[in-house]
Amino acid sequence: MRGAFHTFFGVLRSLRIYYGDHARRRAMDALYRRFLGPGDLAFDVGAHVGDRVASFRRLDARVVAVEPQPALVFTLRLLYGLDPKVVIEPVALGRKTGTVELKLNPPNPTVATASKEFVAAAEGALGWEDQRWTKNVTVPLTTLDALIARHGLPRFVKIDVEGFEDEVLAGLTRPLPALSFEFTTIQREIAYAAIERLVRGAPYAFNAVLGETQAFVHAEPLDSQGISRWIENLPPEANSGDVYACIDPVPLRLAAAKPA
Repeated sequence: MRGAFHTFFGVLRSLRIYYGDHARRRAMDALYRRFLGPGDLAFDVGAHVGDRVASFRRLDARVVAVEPQPALVFTLRLLYGLDPKVVIEPVALGRKTGTVELKLNPPNPTVATASKEFVAAAEGALGWEDQRWTKNVTVPLTTLDALIARHGLPRFVKIDVEGFEDEVLAGLTRPLPALSFEFTTIQREIAYAAIERLVRGAPYAFNAVLGETQAFVHAEPLDSQGISRWIENLPPEANSGDVYACIDPVPLRLAAAKPA
């Protein structure tokens, strides 16, 4: 009962944070407009309470929302279950199909993870002192390849899975036009591995967003070595952000609009 109470208020807190800031919503739409337009397909991997789903839909894109946490699947179905352009996939993604143990943080469901290494890295780390993963749930596991076979090739994929990002990309055998993945300063090596995996498959260019600013850091895109060095030089208090990768470098330029 206590866990359910914490989960309920954790979800409410997330809804307030991620849907209540109108300036953030406008900045998010401007960012994703670089990659998505009407009718395009987007995957939101680690959809949480669906604020990115909302942004993609405001751009009139079709969305596959991937979220394994039962409480958040319920929330997504309440918010988007009647939208014919949103498909909710109640699964985790990794390098193979099967099941995986998901570690839940009921007061803060945004940091649920399938990575034991992520939980260990967060122990006592700056900015993570109050986080506790106190509940486990076994969830279905599938791959990006399987989702693409089912729904089609997305124009953009957002990945936010708390230390499992490279595992998600390991389940992909073809280049994506554009994607983003979260990184943290407590596990920089996950970002390095993901960047290296991407450039083995296609000539990606990179940019980055720090925290929830929804704005690119670099005026011009970087190569894989440049973005890795930038992450390496971040202070620990930077905490987290998102790396954006695109085969076409134009959308990654600070002043560029989405190509026609």
